[in-house]
Parts: sequence; structure tokens; C-alpha cells
Amino acid sequence: MAASSQITSMEVKTSKGHLKVHKMKKKVLRKQVRAQHTLMRHEGIECISHPTQSLVIANAGLGNGMSRQQLLRIVEEYGLVETLLMPPNKPYSFVKYGTTEEAKKAFDALNGKEVTLEDFGQNIVLYINFVEKVFWQNAVPTSLPPGLMVIEKIISPEEERRMLESIDWIGDEDTQNAQKTLKHRRVKHFGYEFCYDNNNVNKDKPLPGGLPEICDLFLEKCLKQGYIEHKPDQLTVNQYEPGQGIPPHIDTHSAFEDKIISLSLGAEIVMDFKHPDGHTVAIMLPRCSLLVMAGESRYLWTHGITPRKYDIIQASELGQKVGTITADVGDLTLNRRETRTSFTFRKVRRSPCNCIYPSVCDSQKGQQRQVQPSFPHNDMEASKLEQEYVHKVYEEIATHFSSTRHSPWPRIVEFLRSLPKGSIVADVGCGNGKYLGINKDLYMVGCDRSKNLADICGEKNFQAFVCDALSVPIRSGSCDACISIAVIHHFSTVERRLATICELARLLRPGGTALIYVWAMEQEYKNQKSKYLKEKNDSKDKEEEINIGGVQRPLSDQMPDSSSQDSACSDRLLNDLNDEGCAAKLVADSRLPVHTNRTSFHSQDLLVPWHLKGGTKKKGESIDTVSSPAGSKESQELSPVFHRYYHVFCEGELEAACRSLDCVRVQKSYYDQGNWCVVLEKL
Repeated sequence: MAASSQITSMEVKTSKGHLKVHKMKKKVLRKQVRAQHTLMRHEGIECISHPTQSLVIANAGLGNGMSRQQLLRIVEEYGLVETLLMPPNKPYSFVKYGTTEEAKKAFDALNGKEVTLEDFGQNIVLYINFVEKVFWQNAVPTSLPPGLMVIEKIISPEEERRMLESIDWIGDEDTQNAQKTLKHRRVKHFGYEFCYDNNNVNKDKPLPGGLPEICDLFLEKCLKQGYIEHKPDQLTVNQYEPGQGIPPHIDTHSAFEDKIISLSLGAEIVMDFKHPDGHTVAIMLPRCSLLVMAGESRYLWTHGITPRKYDIIQASELGQKVGTITADVGDLTLNRRETRTSFTFRKVRRSPCNCIYPSVCDSQKGQQRQVQPSFPHNDMEASKLEQEYVHKVYEEIATHFSSTRHSPWPRIVEFLRSLPKGSIVADVGCGNGKYLGINKDLYMVGCDRSKNLADICGEKNFQAFVCDALSVPIRSGSCDACISIAVIHHFSTVERRLATICELARLLRPGGTALIYVWAMEQEYKNQKSKYLKEKNDSKDKEEEINIGGVQRPLSDQMPDSSSQDSACSDRLLNDLNDEGCAAKLVADSRLPVHTNRTSFHSQDLLVPWHLKGGTKKKGESIDTVSSPAGSKESQELSPVFHRYYHVFCEGELEAACRSLDCVRVQKSYYDQGNWCVVLEKL
């Protein structure tokens, strides 16, 4: 009996062990599938089930703390590694082995394996998938922002030591110099105190003592070498511990003269520069180097230090490379930060700034404000309106816009996946190409009016070219299908919108289909709010005012009426669009209203603001007012605001426009998360 009981107990334990292993395998499989979806969504790269030489390793990337050195040690245990690609800020990496057998060996050993991040002391689990091939373009070296220089080894280690020792962080700050401990770093001022409440200096109250004597020889050297034209009279000393930084900002134009120089002491660091169009450049500032900002780099680009304990750097240079960090995924690793102190010298400005960048200049604020455009009277005016408030805007915001457009919409994906294998499909107005790689069985080509967006498609190895949706250089009847997603609502007259639909129909072969999406005026439909309204910040629920031609009027005054020529045309479309045209008269003030983001639409024809990432608008300021003050707190900073023209469609309007064409029939129409959508077929 005892032996029988013992056997039963062993069987129970074995059964529990098998169950535990089974659960672990299911969990690993579930995480594998999730990693596959992430890779497809972010990079358009598809994982496969059969073994190849190439693997993607989830949870082992620069973005979650895995260094190149550690990952190489892990993967080299299973064979010769031909390539290790680590994209910046991504939680996954790609490994290519010399043979498929070596890759299979690594897959079996590492999938679901728990490892410890060496520099973080944190355990992570690796999830592995096979990929056919990793397409990653060779990184193009990034140039420094115009007017910026980095001079290496400007001072000796001994001079560095003496300058660091000259700063008394513990002394009596009330009797000496202004010293503050800010959220992001420790700060001390000399010459003049920088006031963070108004982002400026008090020019009438210099601090006692002036600049430290230890700086004199260094500044004489900078004057002699031509790095500065005048001896600075203001010094800010910042000390950053690992994990600290400074928010992106532009040093206040009215506070300081053109050239600003900054000395890096104690440790190297990566500083991020960003153009208003969203283009960013990461720059390595080695220990004992001098950063010189002048012209465009000083007045237009923001600069900041991201709070983190590690920087992404070139692996081959071990963090000592002067200049830009090239996003070469085959040569990036992590570098642990150490305590860094910066000496930033400026010359206090005594007269208003008259730089050539009025959009970000506080001295010129309000002088360059644009008058809101009027609704176009004719085709020429419509073309000019679209050029200024659609084409130019998307060229400026392309990089930031693309970063917000990565998740395909399910019903558009469904349409593309329903098409027969080998179909030729044109994406007219393809943006950053997020739909071009959805169905690998299709031959897809994209086109967009924005060259910068078309270039982004090219970087993803998609076929795309630049053209206007009114005139697409593709042979008539050559496409099995077309898609037009969020494009037609940017055309500013009924005639131009109808011409765009005609152009889609021209591209289709008989029996071919087109899917069209436009923004809906009805952002609340069948008692359901659209995602656009749901994402509205709760703190902005109160009805706001918008600036219309310099006059403040509440949104409730902007209900659709005869002030919008197209609103009248929209009503007409619902009845008959065959031959009548639209002859509504304009009222005296036909200027386009500026929409308040995340609110319901109160006019069909309007301007929708685009705030570049990181920008916020101060209460009470005009939508066109832009400022990026020095040393500002993140919540105080502003970025340029761009206005995009939209015509939002009423229910039935898009369908009526399509039905007015003799060459197509509407297969179906529907509402999808704040958009009116039509599938039409070429007859």
C-alpha cells in the first residue's frame, strides 16, 4: 500500500510538472505572436514559421536596456554571427547567422529564456522569431544643424579639474550667486540670474562678483579662435546626474545675443537637436569639448538632454565620436552616463532681436501674424489655398506626422486583404505608406503630393512617387483597385473634390474597386463619440474660443450657414450633382475659422491646427503665436503651429458625389470612427 501510495504521489507530481511546462510553452507562444504583430506594425517585417538564417529577438534591444556587447555574447554561443542590427529605441534586435542550422540552434536555446540585463540588474525573457530577410537601409550620415560646431579637447584635463573645483555647490548662495536645484538638474548663475518664471534675465540687476576668474583664460582663447565675437557677461553652470536632463528649448531671443557656447566637463553626453519640421539630430558632446551655437542652430532648433541613464552611441567609437550619432543599426550600443557639468556662456542682449526667424522670436511676437485665409472664389484661389494650407504644411510636418501614423485601420486592411492575389493597387495620397505593405500578394504603388512623405515611403522600401491627386501619371484602366484615405477632404471646392474621384475612377479597369475615406462632420454618430472626440483632454472640456481673423468669437457662433460656400454646395449635392454647380453668394466675412482640436465641428470648411510634438499653447494666446524660451520648463514650451485646410463631409455627401458619376456605382457606404467611407466599382 505504501509503495502504491508513493507511486501515485509521484504520478501527481509528474502530472503537475507537465502541466506547468505546458503552461510555460503556451505563454512563450503567446508572447511570440505578440512580438510578430509588433514587428509587422512598426517595421512592416513579417515573421515566418520555417527556419532561416535570420532571427528577430524581442526584449533584446537598445530600447529596453540590452547593450550590443551583452547581446553579442549571448548570440555568439550558437554560431558565427554575420550581422547584428539594433535599431535605436526599439525593444528588439535582428541577428543573421552564417547558416540556417546555427540560427535554428539559437532559436531552440533562446526562445523563452530568461536573462539579466547586465547594467540594469533586471531580468527579461527573450522571444525569438524567424524572418526571411531584414531590409535595413545603410544609414546616411547626418549633418550638424547649420551654425553649430563641436570643438574637441578645447581645454586640458588640468584646466577641467580647476574649473570644476571653482564651483561651490554647498556655499552660501544668498551672499554669493544665484543657485537653484531644479527638477532636471542643479543650476548656478553668474553675471546675471536667469529667471525661470519669465524665461529671461533681469538686465538691471547684475549678480555680485561677475564671472569666475578661472574662466578668463578660456574665454580669451574662444575670442582669439573666433568662436565668439564679444566676451560673455552671463554664465549658467548646470550639473546633471545620470538620469537627469533638460527639456527641449530655444534660448530666449530677447535675452541673449547670437552666439552661445557651452563647455562639457566631467563626462560625455548626447544632446538632441530638433528642427520645427520634426527632423532630429543626436549629437555627441565629448568630455572637455566646446559646443558653439550660432545662426539657425541657436535661433530655430530646440536643444535638450533626454533624462536617461544611458545614451545610444556609435559602438565603434565607444562614445567619443564628435558630432552626430548616425542611426546605423549595425553600429549602435548603450553608454552609461556619469555626472556631467556644463559651463554655458552668453552675452546679454541690450536691444530687441531682429533675427530672420520671427515665428519663434519673442521680440517679434505678434508682428508677423497671418490673416486667416478666405474661402476661395475660383479654381486659382483654391489651388493657392491648398498650396499654402495643405501642401506646404505637410512638407513641414512630414516627419512628425509620419511618427503618429503607424497603426493601420482594420476595415482598410480588410479591403486590401480581400483583393485577389496579384492585383495592381494604387494608394493615391499614401502619406508615409502605412498601407503599402499590408498585403504582400498585391502589387502596390503609392503617390503623395508631399515629397518628404514620399521619401519616408522610400526609406521603408515601398514604391512611391510625388504627384497631385488631380492628375495621377498612371495609365487609364490599369489598376484593379485604388484607395484614397484622408485625402479628398483637403480639396477646397466641390469641383476639385469631384475631379479627384473622377481621377480614381479613370485609373480603374472595368470591375475594379476603390475605397475612399474622408473626415466626417458628424463626430458623434448613433450616440457614439468618435475616437477623435474621446481622446480630448478632460481638462479642456469647457467650450473654448478660437481666433477668427483677429476677432474672438465663441464656437457656438460658428454653426454652418451661408458664410461657407461649400456648405451650400453640400446641401445641393444631396439633391442633384449632375449639371447645376454651386452658386451660393459669399457673405462679407468668409474667412475660414480655426478649429479647436478634439471638439465637434461647427463649420464644414475650416483650418485644423497641427502642433509639433512637445508643443503646447498657452491660454489666451493666438493660435499663431509661437515661442520657445530658454531654460523653460516643459509645460511652458511652445512649438510652431501649422494650419491645415479641411472640408469635413456631411452624411450622404460623399456617396452623392460618387453617384453623380456615370462611370461608377457605389457598392457600399459606411461610417468608420469619425469618417465617411465609400466603396465604388468602375462600370
